[in-house]
Amino acid sequence: MRVIFVPVADRPECAKALQTAFELGKRLGASVNGCHIRPLRKSATSMSDAAWRRKNSSKNAPEAAKRLYEQMAEQHGYEMIKRPRAKPGALYCERVGSPEKVLSIMGPVSDLTVVTRPTDRGSVAELFLNSALDETQRPVLVLPPAGRRNIGSKVVIAWNQSREAARAVKTAMPILQQADEVTIVSCGAEDRVGPKSSQIAGYLTHWGVKSRRVNTRGRDIEKELVAAFKEAGADLMIAGAYSRNRWREKVFGGTSDYLLRKAKIPVFMVHA
Repeated sequence: MRVIFVPVADRPECAKALQTAFELGKRLGASVNGCHIRPLRKSATSMSDAAWRRKNSSKNAPEAAKRLYEQMAEQHGYEMIKRPRAKPGALYCERVGSPEKVLSIMGPVSDLTVVTRPTDRGSVAELFLNSALDETQRPVLVLPPAGRRNIGSKVVIAWNQSREAARAVKTAMPILQQADEVTIVSCGAEDRVGPKSSQIAGYLTHWGVKSRRVNTRGRDIEKELVAAFKEAGADLMIAGAYSRNRWREKVFGGTSDYLLRKAKIPVFMVHA
């Protein structure tokens, strides 16, 4: 990973996202690309869109966002740079448009997007989370609004034999290679078409990543994953996003939706 992207606004949850992005960037040797998104002058299309416009329509919003970003960059020893380079640095820009549009442009030219978990439906955080998952075509690191900011030392992989989970493991390899401990958690019988947890452990071994495996009963997957996360003393969970039809997942819930919106843990996800 060489480029970590963070939408920037002068808010406490954004400061947390920047802290995590810069700390992770230092470990991985990655640049951090911050972007303040300003709304177009037109009617809002949703509650979250309206809330975002209210919070970012102030004349002082761009200046405050840039000041926060520069403070975080300096705090973590990052040099502010004006153009991309091989050596890690802190890039900053402002863009006008909807989060969906801007993230569809900035996300694909980044290796990871960092956002915070929404606490309420229709919130600004939900608008950015959905845009990151749907538009960036890249992994998304979803952070709880409060709690620890260091991630990646003890990692749990939520393994369900799916292509989404396999893609998440592959894209998270730079983080896994830096981790002190990696735990692969499978819930219930591994009877789907796809690699078993023992095979993903073997794959990690080829990359120099040692891991241990845990299998739970599979009766309550969401609770079992969170319990295994806590038991491992983990600070990051890696999972695939929306292995079922996206519309059904939103309506009826599911493991992805639970991890994104209810579990108070950092989650690394890829929507395949």
